[in-house]
Amino acid sequence: MLAEPFICFFLLRSVRKILRNTSSINRWNQTITFLLYGIVILFAAELIFHLDFITKWIWHAFLIGIICIAFIEKDFTATRTLMFAVLPFAILLLAGDIFKSVSAPQYKYIDKYFDIATVFSVVWMLAMLLVSRKQQKALRLEHAKAQQQEEQRKWMEAKKAELEKIVEERTSELRHQKEQVESTLVDLKSTQAQLIQSEKMASLGELTAGIAHEIQNPLNFVNNFSEVNTELIEEMKEEIEKGNFEQVKIIAKDIKENEEKINHHGKRADAIVKGMLQHSRNSSGTKEPTDINVVADEYLRLAYHGLRAKDKSFNATMKTDFDSTIGTINIVSQDVGRVILNLITNAFYAVTEKKKQASAEYEPTVTISTKKINNKVEIKVKDNGNGIPEKALDKIFQPFFTTKPTGQGTGLGLSLSYDIIKAHNGELKVKTKEKEGTVFIILLPV
Repeated sequence: MLAEPFICFFLLRSVRKILRNTSSINRWNQTITFLLYGIVILFAAELIFHLDFITKWIWHAFLIGIICIAFIEKDFTATRTLMFAVLPFAILLLAGDIFKSVSAPQYKYIDKYFDIATVFSVVWMLAMLLVSRKQQKALRLEHAKAQQQEEQRKWMEAKKAELEKIVEERTSELRHQKEQVESTLVDLKSTQAQLIQSEKMASLGELTAGIAHEIQNPLNFVNNFSEVNTELIEEMKEEIEKGNFEQVKIIAKDIKENEEKINHHGKRADAIVKGMLQHSRNSSGTKEPTDINVVADEYLRLAYHGLRAKDKSFNATMKTDFDSTIGTINIVSQDVGRVILNLITNAFYAVTEKKKQASAEYEPTVTISTKKINNKVEIKVKDNGNGIPEKALDKIFQPFFTTKPTGQGTGLGLSLSYDIIKAHNGELKVKTKEKEGTVFIILLPV
């Protein structure tokens, strides 16, 4: 029957088309191609040499073999609906030829039944082919969807790898930038420490002449009383030789009093030196009971005499108003002393600058006062200079900002002062009026 070669050819073509939607096509494509060529060659031989009495059994074997393989091999699972469609037709053809070969006379009695069964099998085959076609369409769509998802997955993986690479590069870049920033920060801290030390040493340098002046006074007393004692000792020796012991006692008493004065002024000089050494060293940060009035008075005089030594024409009136009821307060004396010194030095600078421009009636005046207000101590440093310009008022506590000409200020004095007072849980405020003067106010907790 001519139908079988065409059915075999159709089945193999359909199988290959279905397998293209799966990964099994690589395994079976060559075999299917070989079989398709075999079908064409066998069909041509049948037509040319009229070998249908032999080839019909080959076609039966071919068709049944294809169907059996489809049900045996897992790779052909998707083709089984197609095989179900062809199976009844293939069985009827095989059964009809077997029956005719075994009992040809009897076949004519049941031939019509085979024809009816064949019609039903063809209807079945067509119906199942439609079902198979719908299934194959659904499978193709599913395969396309799966392929699209696979491509999307690969795209996402590629993007993920690309993003990971970018993140890694950015992380490496950020790490490098972080290291650079940390290195810069270390350099800045080192520079800041050097600037702070330079500022401290600069202020100490300004005090050098004042220190010399303050030390000179007690040293003069020490020298004078030492010379007087030398003379008294010689006088006492003469009185001892004369046997005038009453006079010896009087001289001895005078020597003792002079020694006490020498000791007092020696300690005074020692205290000044120690105070300046403390000013030049790094702060220990330890708070100690301190007489703020003594600190304020001492730095006022040191600053004044220091400026006088640098500029003989400099002169200013110093006024003090200390509250004696304050007693001692817990502060880091060298730090707070540095703040007071900075404010006083700035005040003297302000009145000096104004004196250069003002009339002869102008009297430069710097006033420092202390006052206990509830649980706080107020320290005021006031000058009658030109005041601070309004546009600069918001910036005066910023690091490196200065109203002085280039080379005359680092811009760190007030910034460091502000930080020191804040570290004491205090406040540093300023009130100013242009052409009239400035008042800096320090508030410290008792």
